[in-house]
Amino acid sequence: MSNSNAKGNRRERELVNAFDERGFAVMRAPASGAATDRELPDVLAGDGTVFYAVEAKSSAGDPIYLTGEEVEALVYFSQNFGAKPKIGVRFDREDWYFFHPADVYQTDGGNYRVKKETAIEDGETFDDLQHHGDGDAEGNDVEDVLHAVEQGVLSPEEAASMLD
Repeated sequence: MSNSNAKGNRRERELVNAFDERGFAVMRAPASGAATDRELPDVLAGDGTVFYAVEAKSSAGDPIYLTGEEVEALVYFSQNFGAKPKIGVRFDREDWYFFHPADVYQTDGGNYRVKKETAIEDGETFDDLQHHGDGDAEGNDVEDVLHAVEQGVLSPEEAASMLD
């Protein structure tokens, strides 16, 4: 296993433990992407009120990139599972920060990028995730679908079928 894979696995386990410490039921999808033909998020977490499907990425300091396919798979799985899609990023010597895929910068090539300074300034924290269950979850789901259409992650037809 390469160093980057080992570090990624360690970060995913760290993320699972952090969710667990905050009272979430949580599981890591083993070898998501490699062990199955199905596109699975790295982590699933829920507290009985709110559920998250998280694609986790880490970096020493460089911007974090995700492919358009990774983000599309996350949104697709989340909608079918009934979870909120989140991109979880962690830079060395920083906390975890979370973004809805529609709030992540999309490159001209259709990939996604999160810079360290953007994560620190605009990212959601674990506290933010815990408090999302307090609001109107149904309204957030519609907003999430609309953001995904706006970003080109979902087609209008896919969005309409999800909102029926």
